[in-house]
Amino acid sequence: MTTDQGLLTNDQFPKSLMFVSGLELWQWMNQAKVDAIASDIPQAELDWLLQELAGLDKLALRLESFKDLPKIELKLSLSELDQLWQRRLQERVPVQYLTGVAHWRNFSLKVTPAVLIPRPETELLIDLAVAAVKSYSVNRKSHWVDLGTGSGAIAIGLASELTNATVYAVDCSWEALVVARQNAENLGFGSRVNFYQGLWWEPLEFLKGKVSGMVSNPPYIPSSTVVTLQPEVLKHEPHLALDGGFDGLDCIRHLVETAPDYLESEGVFLVEMMAGQAEAVAEMLESQGSYAEVQIFSDLAGIDRFALAYRL
Repeated sequence: MTTDQGLLTNDQFPKSLMFVSGLELWQWMNQAKVDAIASDIPQAELDWLLQELAGLDKLALRLESFKDLPKIELKLSLSELDQLWQRRLQERVPVQYLTGVAHWRNFSLKVTPAVLIPRPETELLIDLAVAAVKSYSVNRKSHWVDLGTGSGAIAIGLASELTNATVYAVDCSWEALVVARQNAENLGFGSRVNFYQGLWWEPLEFLKGKVSGMVSNPPYIPSSTVVTLQPEVLKHEPHLALDGGFDGLDCIRHLVETAPDYLESEGVFLVEMMAGQAEAVAEMLESQGSYAEVQIFSDLAGIDRFALAYRL
């Protein structure tokens, strides 16, 4: 039932469901709440775990109405559920890795420690790509690329919104591509997204000058900052997807320099970055000489998070 890291994923849950009384689960939940407070873990994560593994909805959890149910189906035993929760508390394993599921836009994505957990702010990349298509003369029957695809979230998001586009997703990690491909298949986009292993543009030589849009959430955290990240990230998420070199801009710098060879005229360049990098990224794009209409967009927290430009 567990992976080598001891984490459960959806396809590894027991085939025969376990049953527990509502009262037993309620008692366990109350103790888990106490432990969460003591460990400075948001109670919302406990609710999310029970939604995933016990099929309880938010209202039932808020009102605690499930307490009176004679039996509740669990995807694992109560003792195994407690073991998972203890791993969250003691080892700081992200709850998404414990259940093997991350919710992103309207998708339920499989995640493992081989891929970065997709963040809510990254969802805005899809909205920006769609807006670029609508406001500019980008051909909807087009080729779009997701570089550093990880779980496949961005590629799948592009395929879902740009319905006439063919999407190409690249990652240097084979383990990540296995997860991404499974997500695309599970969500019905297996025929719309093509996956390639390699570094950035390298597997896509055949698309030189033909790409209508490139979207990427590359590693952008300075190496010295990675070691200061919260333990959930530092200990469990892949550093390959986090570490952007000395100033955090190594990967973005490479994309700025290489994308013009692949983007068609008026093709979209769109990347995510961290707080404080907007000015440097905008300067890169403007001084490179192949881009026009460089724009910076903020996330929902008001942080300058995304850089967009068009190929001349």
